[in-house]
Amino acid sequence: MKKLTYVLLVLFALPAFSQNPLFIPDTLHGPVINLTMHRDSVQFFPGVITQTYAFNSNHYLGPTLILDQGSAVSVTVNNQIGDTTTLHFHGLHVPPQDDGGPHQLIMPNATWNPQFTMMNDAATFWYHPHTHMKTAEQAIKGADGMIIVRDPVEAALALPRSYGVDDFPIIVQSIQFDSVNQPMWRGMEDSTLLVNGTMNPFVNFPAQVVRLRLLNASGERSFNFGFTNNLNFYVIGNDGGLLNAPVQTTRIRLSPGERAEVLLNLSGMNSQAIYLMSYASEIPMGTQGGPTMPMPPWAPPMDSPLNGIDFNLMKINVVSPTANPITTIPSTLVTNIPWQTSQVNAFRTIHMTADSLLVMDGPFYFNDSLFNMMRIDYTIPLNNIEIWTLINETMVAHPFHMHDIQFFVLDRNGIPVAPEESGQKDVVLVQPNDTVRFITKFTDFANDSVPYMYHCHILMHEDDGMMGQFVVSANVGIQEFNSAPVSIYPVPATDQLNISSGTKNISIDVFDAMGRKMISEKSDGGNISLNTSTWADGIYFVNIHSDGISMVTRKVMVGK
Repeated sequence: MKKLTYVLLVLFALPAFSQNPLFIPDTLHGPVINLTMHRDSVQFFPGVITQTYAFNSNHYLGPTLILDQGSAVSVTVNNQIGDTTTLHFHGLHVPPQDDGGPHQLIMPNATWNPQFTMMNDAATFWYHPHTHMKTAEQAIKGADGMIIVRDPVEAALALPRSYGVDDFPIIVQSIQFDSVNQPMWRGMEDSTLLVNGTMNPFVNFPAQVVRLRLLNASGERSFNFGFTNNLNFYVIGNDGGLLNAPVQTTRIRLSPGERAEVLLNLSGMNSQAIYLMSYASEIPMGTQGGPTMPMPPWAPPMDSPLNGIDFNLMKINVVSPTANPITTIPSTLVTNIPWQTSQVNAFRTIHMTADSLLVMDGPFYFNDSLFNMMRIDYTIPLNNIEIWTLINETMVAHPFHMHDIQFFVLDRNGIPVAPEESGQKDVVLVQPNDTVRFITKFTDFANDSVPYMYHCHILMHEDDGMMGQFVVSANVGIQEFNSAPVSIYPVPATDQLNISSGTKNISIDVFDAMGRKMISEKSDGGNISLNTSTWADGIYFVNIHSDGISMVTRKVMVGK
């Protein structure tokens, strides 16, 4: 620890234009973890020092936590920043009272002691503050750290896993600093790039297969990661776990909060130098990081010099291989089996909206509502399998993050996602005018009074209220397909399907077997008739609402 801290002090004292050795955070291996969040400072630029937050003996960021699946974990967080905070375990499947959302406040000079069993699969996660209206300020100041979860399945694979030797944490941030060298948490003209808190970093990688755990910890910028000369690499994991097999590619785009594990084969490249880059010229307009959007005269500037251009993030010097190098890419990894649409108990839709299409900096809304700590947006039955549809009706892309669970993205605008995004996810980027659907299951933890969050992971959007909350309840029961006082006939239907309910003011959404919405209808009298003569034979789902509240989902058959 002392050696690493000394290196950090030296590199932060160097001028901004020099190349600096990449800082590799120290590790804490569970099951007992002690974290002290404190105020500190760093000499990022000549002149005035930058005030930062950090954990333990670090000056910026925190140690990497290494947790074993199945272990009983106890974390003690000591708040010494002089302000109220929280600590969220981003991506971990833990009880809501241990999640570290805005309801689990840690007062100044107080401690918080969440305790949980590590249930996630092997993957890369992270931790950061989640105080409502203060998340951006505290996270951008450096109160972040990586979490690595290990499990027996991953341990049996021939993968690099020697931390800091052939398995590297890569925490990427883009920050705007003001005239006195302090980070601007609402700044959208960010031009300072940090990797593990290091400006202009270089790192030595051995000439063999190395593993990079990429984390976009920026407040609002997306990165389109790749390497010099379009060097091929292999994506092996998404936010919540390994893929079924490595996916060879030259790009992986990560929005704020997203992670990816990649393998880079440097065999035979000893003494060469390459760069980790962001090919931001390929990011579309509307996603922060792509070309600058035209702004109305009253809006704050968003014209970062990094927008829409390709730039280097980190120099990689290839050095001699280690004593026992990994030199091949495995052909298979794990077996992910997403839930099937035929298993779905409920459908939910979230519209991302703003006051007008001219709004570029917020506030943005979920279903036309801002976050309210006292309002529960959804009560979800324990063990429900659900499809959520995210519809972006704004001109700005939003990375949607959901606490508690991992999900599988089904499609974007009806098109299945690319193989490199086919694994477990907890953040998905929804671009302007896009519709994204994912499927998930709410398992293990139920608490009628303590909610989980879902929100945009552009931190200023989250702090401005682009957030909602849900509780998982064991008291309401799974939403079975045939449990509500609703009649649907005839079944199977041929030319007409009739829906009758004793409740007035009903509305219905009809989905096909792939979960794609086909029809929406309303009735003031509780009766709806649908012409099914042109429908293809097969299974359909009818989601019935009353006064905006989902009553039941029924599975029906149409056959000629």
